[in-house]
Amino acid sequence: MKVDALLGAVEDAAEAARRAEAAGYAGAFTGEVAGDPFLPLVAAAGVTERLTVGTSIAVAFARSPMTVAYTAHDLQRLSRGRFVLGLGTQVEAHVVRRFSMPWDRPVTQLREYVEALRAIWRSWSDGTPLQFEGEHYRHTLMPPMFVPLPHGFGPPPIHLAGVGDAVTRLAGEVADGFVCHAFTTDRWIRERTLPALAAGRGGSLDGFTVKATLFTVTSEQQAEQVRGHLAFYASTPAYRAVLELHGWGDLGVELTRLSKAGRWAELAGLVDDEVLGAFAVVAAPRQLAAAVSARCAGAIDRVSLLGGPDDPQLVAELSAVTRP
Repeated sequence: MKVDALLGAVEDAAEAARRAEAAGYAGAFTGEVAGDPFLPLVAAAGVTERLTVGTSIAVAFARSPMTVAYTAHDLQRLSRGRFVLGLGTQVEAHVVRRFSMPWDRPVTQLREYVEALRAIWRSWSDGTPLQFEGEHYRHTLMPPMFVPLPHGFGPPPIHLAGVGDAVTRLAGEVADGFVCHAFTTDRWIRERTLPALAAGRGGSLDGFTVKATLFTVTSEQQAEQVRGHLAFYASTPAYRAVLELHGWGDLGVELTRLSKAGRWAELAGLVDDEVLGAFAVVAAPRQLAAAVSARCAGAIDRVSLLGGPDDPQLVAELSAVTRP
């Protein structure tokens, strides 16, 4: 199993990437939360030699496929073939009300998004006319002066993120890897995610990457912080199926009600120890590696830890875990 670091603010990315590479991490990834997910990777790629750099994730529907194709091409060149493009849909409220972009049928649109990216990259590499016409995206103009210089590293792998069965199955069908949402459980991954990916792939996950970001809890202070994060995610109806698998659907309904009433301070108190233990790896610091290994073994290829210590020994222990 490969262990990845998480990069934060762009001004800290270069030094954080240097430390991650020295500590033995396999990669360094960014998410799209309160800043641009691509800019820190420019800094990280420029100061490292072997570290995989990537997004996990960038919001696809906030950008045109053409814009992302150029950015990904440049990052693949800058990193000398070490870039991974992770994409997700986000939820309707954020796409429409935060990014002011259209929302229709997200699974269909995401499929077309990936197809458009590959068509653009193929046009640049092969010199064939760009002629992609879909329901959501249309790319039919590519004058020679707008074709970027080749770099010889090929297109970057595409990882798709999701929660529900439909987008997970789509990832297995059209992508090179899948990014599990942080709001997930071991049971959800094994009973819902992996079967859906396998269905999309035609039965086998050989050569396909499954990446997870796990909340870790090694102190009571961390427990309270993670309860808040989980309560926020659980208040989102789009993620309620994960709760329902465990019989906690009513918790999601109540958290949604409180969030709509603006009673955010009350949410974390509803996340009890049983829920916390299902969504986060809870362990004493010295037992964390064993607990994470047990959670990931046989299911996860790459993992990032939210709240885990920056410990080379922990990285080495986790890197020894393999997925059959």
